[in-house]
Amino acid sequence: VQLQASGGGLVQAGGFMRLSCAASGNILSINDMGWYRQAPGKQRELVALITRAGRTTYSDSVKGRFTISRDNAKNTMYLQMTNLKPDDTAVYSCNADINVINVRTSRIEVHERWGQGTLVTVSS
Repeated sequence: VQLQASGGGLVQAGGFMRLSCAASGNILSINDMGWYRQAPGKQRELVALITRAGRTTYSDSVKGRFTISRDNAKNTMYLQMTNLKPDDTAVYSCNADINVINVRTSRIEVHERWGQGTLVTVSS
């Protein structure tokens, strides 16, 4: 089971960008999913979270500019970013709690997974 993030790149301030995070493998279902970011010299911070039911949480710094969403049928999460600012420059990583069936025990297990980071650079 793994997560694959995509969609980063270079954008001018005020522009927009969409990130995607796709889960693959022997997945039963996915619980909470989230986007995190780490800017140079700073600690990783939460950007946004979304539950399986679609409830969302945003950091104050992105509220009103970023929208997190997910497609449960495709095991994919998105982050639509608008009005980007240079302070949004960071490596963005996705995270998910994934339910899988242990084929040996037939029990459901929750596996936390991180996708590889994708760099978003916002130029002024």
